[in-house]
Amino acid sequence: MTRSRALRRLAMLLASVLLTAGAAALASLPQPDQDATIIHALNRLAYGPRPGEVEKVRKLGLEHWIDLQLHPDRISDKALGSRLAPLATVGLSTPDLMREYDLPRQAKQEIARRKAQLGANASEDDLEQLRRESARMYAPDLKGSPHQVIENLQEAKLLRAVYSERQLDEVLVDFWMNHFNVYAQKGPDKFLIGEYERTTIRPHAWGRFEDLLRATAESPAMLFYLDNWLSTGPDAPANAPRRGSRRRQDAGLARFPMAGRRAGGPAPDAGAAPRGQRGLNENYAREIMELHTLGVDGGYTQKDVTEVARCFTGWTITGLRDEHRDPEFAFVQALHEPGDKVVLGHTIRSGGQSEGEDVIHILATHPATARFIAAKLARRFVSDTPPPALVERAAATFQRTDGDIRSVIETIVKSPEFLDADPRDAKIKTPLEFVASAARASGATIVDASEAVRRLSDMGMPLYMQQPPTGYRDTSDAWVSTGGLLARLDLALDLAAGRLEGVEFHADKLAPRHASQAATVDSLAARLLPAGLSSATRASLEAPATADLDAERLAGLILGSPDFQRK
Repeated sequence: MTRSRALRRLAMLLASVLLTAGAAALASLPQPDQDATIIHALNRLAYGPRPGEVEKVRKLGLEHWIDLQLHPDRISDKALGSRLAPLATVGLSTPDLMREYDLPRQAKQEIARRKAQLGANASEDDLEQLRRESARMYAPDLKGSPHQVIENLQEAKLLRAVYSERQLDEVLVDFWMNHFNVYAQKGPDKFLIGEYERTTIRPHAWGRFEDLLRATAESPAMLFYLDNWLSTGPDAPANAPRRGSRRRQDAGLARFPMAGRRAGGPAPDAGAAPRGQRGLNENYAREIMELHTLGVDGGYTQKDVTEVARCFTGWTITGLRDEHRDPEFAFVQALHEPGDKVVLGHTIRSGGQSEGEDVIHILATHPATARFIAAKLARRFVSDTPPPALVERAAATFQRTDGDIRSVIETIVKSPEFLDADPRDAKIKTPLEFVASAARASGATIVDASEAVRRLSDMGMPLYMQQPPTGYRDTSDAWVSTGGLLARLDLALDLAAGRLEGVEFHADKLAPRHASQAATVDSLAARLLPAGLSSATRASLEAPATADLDAERLAGLILGSPDFQRK
């Protein structure tokens, strides 16, 4: 049997085990009373344990470790900087990224003109040659491409997950980036999303939910992604009959793009859409209620969606096409729909920008939002079907503390439901969690994360590249498929064998030389999977058919086993 066929059979078996595993199968995993809760905490509040970390947390005290993780500013993370330093675009401002990594408009226009001349028969090689020639002519000082910007972001995310000491902070930032999802491939969002994470999500991840919600609403990345930067009231001053360009100047519109588009259609180049297509856009209004706050069953109607959209007209972006300025949120009265609005039974008086701010307050403080956010956080940290009593307590904390995120998380992670044995190993790791935990458990050194990041795409999780605003699903069934699990097993075997480009891993250092197969399995399992091997996995690794496997292959099989996929 060829290696690929053997791997596929193993992946199908793995998928079957993960799909059918019930309480009895989970109970077969040994759970030493002394360390079981620590391992559980490291799997849920971090990206898995590193060698020696269980002992470190035991010595520190689990409660103290959790308190530190709940206050990441108290944890030094200086060493992470050297890991991120080789990534040239990480930390650059949006204007710098657009100036140094994007073709100017003249180059894009030249490419479009010559592409039209070549016609439908133009090959990829022809198009690449056009790009190179246009870059030499119009932007000889470019330092790289837009692809490099996205790739550096992806690599930085994986490196933070593996090496940051502020593990719960990284887990929570990932949670909020997924909750307030922005698709990096939509127009200039590839240049906006780095600052979105750095200046919108991270500073507000632990604070008041209302502040986080408002920060995302005003973010150029979100405004562009969900098209609100184009939304104009039907009766806004901008739509009044014009009498020459002076009228446009008087309306204060000269610096602002005025185009709209159909929801779901291709995004125009910033500011380049034709005039006359502007109008009310409900994309953001719908998602802020369905995905960001109330939830799909939160009690709003289509009329509420339209009214919220009217409130947010005029919330747009300035500086999007100026390479010397940061794109910034701006409110333009001339784009705003005048008049009072009614949202969820609340009358919002006509007041310009304050109308959108009133909507944010109404949504952030709504009881349905408290339950929706509490349930989603409990699902992330505890169970795919979180206990209703825990959700209610977390929602009560949300309301009592004015939406203080740290307090809500503390309620969840210090609850009996979290610390109980029932949720242990009951969730399946996402591809990001799997790759990061494999690197952490094995003590691998990531010299270049680009290949590991590419493998995440093979597993169905290209970072920053989830197109729907829903983000990636947060339940285990989303990640159990033969193809995705085959990609995981393939990576595990390549990692252990030293074949994963850019990653250094020496399996022979994890097990004694010339030891029996059982002793080798014991040594590898103690290092890679401190929760212990299930009886089924151990039997497979010690079977006569695997008697000739070396430490590298055994380590790969442990990392690719059903036991390691759980958290």
